[in-house]
Amino acid sequence: MLCAVIMAGGIGSRFWPQSTPQKPKQFLQLLSDRTMIQMTYDRIRNIVPDDRIFIVTNRSYVPLVKEQLPNIRDINIICEPYSKNTAPCILLSSLYIQKIYPNTNIITLPSDSYVGDIDEFLKNIMIADEFVNIKKEAIVAFGITPTRPETNYGYIKYQKDDKIPNKVIRFVEKPNLELAKEYFASNEYLWNAGMYLFNNHSMLEEIKNNLPEEYQLLKDLPDSTDSYYNDFLDINYSKCQKISIDYAVMEKSLNIYTIPSNIKWDDVGSWEALERYTESDNNGNITSGNVKAINSHNNVIYGNGKNIILSNVDDLFCIDSDEVIIVGKKDDLKNVHLLKEEISKDI
Repeated sequence: MLCAVIMAGGIGSRFWPQSTPQKPKQFLQLLSDRTMIQMTYDRIRNIVPDDRIFIVTNRSYVPLVKEQLPNIRDINIICEPYSKNTAPCILLSSLYIQKIYPNTNIITLPSDSYVGDIDEFLKNIMIADEFVNIKKEAIVAFGITPTRPETNYGYIKYQKDDKIPNKVIRFVEKPNLELAKEYFASNEYLWNAGMYLFNNHSMLEEIKNNLPEEYQLLKDLPDSTDSYYNDFLDINYSKCQKISIDYAVMEKSLNIYTIPSNIKWDDVGSWEALERYTESDNNGNITSGNVKAINSHNNVIYGNGKNIILSNVDDLFCIDSDEVIIVGKKDDLKNVHLLKEEISKDI
């Protein structure tokens, strides 16, 4: 049996000004008429039924989850009282699901990733699920064959052979450009997509061994229907350290495997990333919303309901939000989020 956990608690600060703490990027329509979390749900529901799809998110985002994913049951929404990164998140989710589906397999999915070849993606999940059914202690990390030297992703060095999944040699954090070029040229590294498939009991054992304090804090998690459930989480979750599952478990465990994949994938971590997956018009303009471009070329425009008209301009970006409209040189698009503190003083 396979369950899916869609992790949807982030605030998406790099997508400011459209992404805000009140409505972060996973709840925005950035790549299609479906929001990022809806696209993630649409992909996984092909092989996992609704009653085994869980959403872990901040309590304040529960209304957005219910609005955008109406088929998800209330019991399948796991609420984090605080943002503590992926290790406490996966620990909480594993303990929670263990009470409903004991000893099941779980795949964890970021709510805001782009996946191009869905059929291949789902095929790899099923291969990983079958592998973990046989080798219970294994954790399968989904790796993406790099298409460029990239400094914004973690990397996986793996043992290349004919066996799939392949044994992971080590995890590497985000490298500088020189190292990224070296990894890319070596053909020995994969991008770490931040998606993992594992047996629930085995993951809890890994966390118990590698993150014992956090395990002790949460191991006696009450049933979600218990009146003491929220109080328990408020007290104990606040004491968990902020730490990623990569640092806490993946870099230490001897049971990590990977499935190399050539699918189009991106963690969609910045405005600049959207250019790679949004189709442009005949003049190279990338637009979202009610946009009309007249004699304008190579612009990037993200609307928010208003009519936006471009006239005789090239190589600009425009981002329209409820609070501000930001216009600048297209080359500066990657730095938009850095403007937040500077201009918020005057708004």
